[in-house]
Amino acid sequence: MRIVTCLVLSLLLFPAAERAHAGDLSEVLAQCAACHGVDGIAKSADVPHLAGQQELYLFNQIKAFRSGARTHKEMRYMSRQLSEAEMREIARHYAAMPR
Repeated sequence: MRIVTCLVLSLLLFPAAERAHAGDLSEVLAQCAACHGVDGIAKSADVPHLAGQQELYLFNQIKAFRSGARTHKEMRYMSRQLSEAEMREIARHYAAMPR
């Protein structure tokens, strides 16, 4: 739970508009990696692997978390901080990784 709190605080300190202006997703991807792994392979059995998933699937899942159509407290909060361009880049990043 402490990791989630840290991630939430880091998103608050570095809002989406500033990230987009900086043109750098490394901070966001570092936050994703806390649960989903740097290589897209999660260490916890209750967290999905993202590496090698279809780009459109990943993008649609992030959008579903953001809209509330797919429920998950932490992912809903995290995704609400992202622009559509950032969601697309995150999906592209994980889709390009080997499984």
